[in-house]
Amino acid sequence: MKAILVRAFGGPEVLALEDVPDPTPGPGQVVVAVKAVGVNPVEAYVRAGTYPALPQRPYCPGSDAAGVVESVGRGVTGVRAGDRVYLYGAVTGAYAQKALCASSRAFTLPASLSFEQGAALGVPYGTAHRALFLRGRAKKGETVLIHGASGGVGVAAVQLALAAGLTVLGTGGGGAGAAFVASLGARAFDHRAPGYRDAIAAATENKGPDLILEMLANVNLPADLGLAATRGRIIIIGSRGPVEIDARAAMMKDLDVLGMSMRNADEEDVVSLHAALAAGLKSGALKPVIARSFPLAEAARAHEAVMSPGARGKIVLIP
Repeated sequence: MKAILVRAFGGPEVLALEDVPDPTPGPGQVVVAVKAVGVNPVEAYVRAGTYPALPQRPYCPGSDAAGVVESVGRGVTGVRAGDRVYLYGAVTGAYAQKALCASSRAFTLPASLSFEQGAALGVPYGTAHRALFLRGRAKKGETVLIHGASGGVGVAAVQLALAAGLTVLGTGGGGAGAAFVASLGARAFDHRAPGYRDAIAAATENKGPDLILEMLANVNLPADLGLAATRGRIIIIGSRGPVEIDARAAMMKDLDVLGMSMRNADEEDVVSLHAALAAGLKSGALKPVIARSFPLAEAARAHEAVMSPGARGKIVLIP
């Protein structure tokens, strides 16, 4: 089969399409014929060699995919050959024509969703759910501000928060970005516009959001401390560098500033969040939005796209 391999850390050009052996399922595992692959920013950080935890090389990137179960290993009962599934946590990497994963990480993909939408579920929706409810303790009636609401995680967070009865404020870049966020049902703000934080404060009657999901902490965190409500929570989902803050701003408001990474999710987290996603998919509240798709051979272009500003939805690869 064809798969993307990384033999040396570096720029997008190190993503090479190669021939590799087909995977074989062991006990409790399944092999999925991949129809679409989700591309996540973390994969670009790992490929560049700048992420704190790095794999042995060569490796095949990616954890999210959707496709059809091709074969199952001994002891597998939850899925069978021919099932449409989405994956969270491909053992052999997801940037490939076939992926091996634990059967417990293959989840039913409803017929109402395309394979491309299925590939957008694992990391983005899992991250958004864990940030909102498991780390952020979001409750119905609260106000949440989602920075970067037009990206893959941002779209997921908007949909999940609305479904849970939260008042949702979201930022996007430029008029088009803000319009896209508004189309999702959030009250939208252009984070490139002067004074946009004042407009957010005014929208909360100057109380501030109860919860802030932060995708770019190195840029926004100092201002978040001043914007958040007293006893509010700030969940750091993404950051591209160090940041200096005035800790007194957090002290004066009794703020919780929490980091979050899906690599720290335990089995209980994974089970609960995917059960919640299944309910949202069934009700129609969750509908992943695809921004762009690229052929598997053009993984380098997909990595450039996922790291560029202005994304409106999910970047996917098609094997």
